[in-house]
Amino acid sequence: RRPKRVEKILQTITMSTDTDVSLSSYDEDQGSKLIRKAREAPFVPIGMAGFAAIVAYGLYKLKSRGNTKMSVHLIHMRVAAQGFVVGAMTLGMGYSMYREFWAKPKP
Repeated sequence: RRPKRVEKILQTITMSTDTDVSLSSYDEDQGSKLIRKAREAPFVPIGMAGFAAIVAYGLYKLKSRGNTKMSVHLIHMRVAAQGFVVGAMTLGMGYSMYREFWAKPKP
C-alpha cells in the first residue's frame, strides 16, 4: 500500500494530465515561435545578427590585421560586438517603453 502523500501526488498528476488545456506555446513549432518572439522584441534578433556580423568581419580581417597583435585585434572585435549588442538592447528597451507608456491607446 502506498502512503497517503504519494496517492495525493499521483492523483494531482492524473488530474492535471486529464484536463484539456491547450497552450499556444506548445502548439507552435520553432519557426513560428521565433517569428512571434521577434515581433514582440524586434531588437533581440537585430542584436544577434549584428553580433554575428561583427564576429564574421573580425574573423575575415584576421589575416590582414598587419602589425596589430592578435590579442589587441580580438579585444577590439569583442568590444565592437558587445557595443553593438548593448546598443541594440538599449534601443529595444526604449522601444518597449515607448510602446508600453506613450503609444498605448488611452482607455
